[in-house]
Amino acid sequence: MAKRVAIIASNGGLFDAYKVFNIATAAASLDQEVSIFFTFEGLNLVHKEANKQLPIPEGKEHFAEGFAKANVPPIPDMVALAQELGVKLIGCQMTMDVMELDKSVFVDGIEVGGAVTFLEFAKDADVTLTF
Repeated sequence: MAKRVAIIASNGGLFDAYKVFNIATAAASLDQEVSIFFTFEGLNLVHKEANKQLPIPEGKEHFAEGFAKANVPPIPDMVALAQELGVKLIGCQMTMDVMELDKSVFVDGIEVGGAVTFLEFAKDADVTLTF
């Protein structure tokens, strides 16, 4: 049985996005089963427009140049890579309802579900992370 990695993404900044997708794609490339549950600001990471311009913490703007120099892919490309590797993306239904967001504003292929959807996967996870 493949190892399982369960990730909760509740923050919506650029650094958070790289943490989430770096770990998710690394685990998936090692043939681990990965699910990410996006809630609250974390939904920005899979929002078709917001994920193109995620905020960088104040005073850390120089990292943008560092990412470019290091050939680190932009977040939309990281999302696509995660999907290609089979990472399951789950948008929090409750948060989407509260924020009045429709599934159509998110990347294609995202699943919408509640906490129970994620917990069904996470209960058998070998690794659980929160960002």
